[in-house]
Amino acid sequence: MGTFCSDAELGYERSRTRFVRGEELRLDEAYRLAHLPLIAPHHPDVIPARPGATYRMGRHERIFSLVLPVPPDVLEKSAVYEELEGQLRQSPFGNKIAWDLLSKRRNKLHATICGSLSKDVPYRISEAARAALRQLGPLRVELRGLFSGNINVGRLYLRVYPECREGANVLRQIQRTLGRPETDLYLVGLFNFVDHLNSMEAEALHRLIELWWDRPILALDVVSLWLLGATDDLVLDAAVEELIPLA
Repeated sequence: MGTFCSDAELGYERSRTRFVRGEELRLDEAYRLAHLPLIAPHHPDVIPARPGATYRMGRHERIFSLVLPVPPDVLEKSAVYEELEGQLRQSPFGNKIAWDLLSKRRNKLHATICGSLSKDVPYRISEAARAALRQLGPLRVELRGLFSGNINVGRLYLRVYPECREGANVLRQIQRTLGRPETDLYLVGLFNFVDHLNSMEAEALHRLIELWWDRPILALDVVSLWLLGATDDLVLDAAVEELIPLA
């Protein structure tokens, strides 16, 4: 097993929320279209639908993606994660987090590797790709937190740092194996806001993100991936179509 990829090799710094002192944090359009209808459907800023988008109150056709699963039992046993969650609960904006979502999504925690592989019909991974994934073998990743991006502002994530094996990002190797675009962001969505943050709350969130930016939460050995199908971006109705072994 190699070391983990660094921030210089990944896109987290480039893609983080830019906080401005004294300004509130507004939920962005992407979030108000795809996430807010599912957790606060009566919020006045919900976007129920938009021309050219398939979302209708946060739902769309079933989309299948290849994802890296995060075992909830392992995450919840992490003392560092417990500390992070405790600080979020006690923060000035803690009452604006949809805490009930944690139990609803508990068994579906993941980071997307290859998104939107197919719609309605489960994606079929070729035998050649399956063989290449088995040859790749188990991989190791590290979760770090906390992250707020410049898209879907209103959602908080843990960042995935993949193993760098012989100088190569193993998650990019998987993307190449499936003939998919290579990316440099792999995020585990965990916490969702039900409302905009005022300037004091936004400043508290900014401080918490800075405090936790470099802190490792958990290292995971990944022995299989999921082919996951879902009709919403919070994967509330998601089902694992298939386990894809890495051995």
